[in-house]
This record gives sequence, C-alpha cells and structure tokens, in this order.
Amino acid sequence: MTPSPSSRLHAARIATLEEMADALEIRRAVFIDEQHVPEDEEIDHYDGDPTIVEDAVHVLVHLAGHDSEGDADGEPIATGRLLLDDPPEERAHIGRVAVLAQHRRTGAGRVVMQWLQDEAQRRGRPGITLSAQLHAIPFYERLGYTARGEVFLDAAIEHRWMDLDFA
Repeated sequence: MTPSPSSRLHAARIATLEEMADALEIRRAVFIDEQHVPEDEEIDHYDGDPTIVEDAVHVLVHLAGHDSEGDADGEPIATGRLLLDDPPEERAHIGRVAVLAQHRRTGAGRVVMQWLQDEAQRRGRPGITLSAQLHAIPFYERLGYTARGEVFLDAAIEHRWMDLDFA
C-alpha cells in the first residue's frame, strides 16, 4: 500500500530563528510574490525570535525525511501561526497559513490546521477564529469552520471571518 501524501508530512513548532526564516520564506513566496501583499503588512511583531515572542506559536510542515536522530530534515513546505494575545477564555486566532504552490492539494494545509487547532485545545482555548480569503472558504468549511459576517478587504484581498468551536 502506498502511504497517503499527508503521512509523508511532519509538523513541528518553530523553535529557532532558522525555522522562522524557513516559515517566512514560504510566506514571502505565497503572500508577497504570488498575492502581492506588501511585506510590511505580511511580516509583523509576531514573527520575531520564537524564543522571545510569547503571544504567537508558529508551525512548520516538512516533507517527511528524517535524520539519524529522527528529526525532520525534509523540505519545509507549509506554515501557519496561532495568536495567543486575546484572553484565554476567547477563541485563539489562526493566521498566515501558507503552502508552497507545488505542494498544494497534498494535505499540507490540513496538517498545519490540525497542529494549530490541537495547540489551541492544549492551551484550553474554546475554539478558533480566522480570516479566510474567499477562495479558501471551502477548505476551511471542510475542516468544520463556519463563515460569519460580511466580506472585507485585508491587504486588498477579500476575506470573511470563520469560526470553529471545540465540542
């Protein structure tokens, strides 16, 4: 039996400046190069040194490939972040979910989202909120999110708010 594409993916919390640089490279490719989001709107104070920034947790997804100690050493292909600056009784905010173009439809986005959702639950959050680009709404709906509110512009791209409450 051939392994499913998502079984070839490894997600882990970003813990070093090198890993953050990998995540920012993915985001530059997706948001800045593809979607023409200005860099000063894309990269913000949540994207600093992961050993210092306390109000955001970032994840990096690699293609499976492990070194002799079991650490992921495959190509970084997707990223996302969980913002934790709202009070703990409120939903956590997921943002900056990005998958390199050549790795879309492989399950990498689902792996990012599952890791971030699990982290929010581990931290006792009641759910997730996010702003979804209109083209991505079906992806988030398949994960159980519900759209709310009117369409709004963020970085000149149409979005809607979406929520997921943990049962």
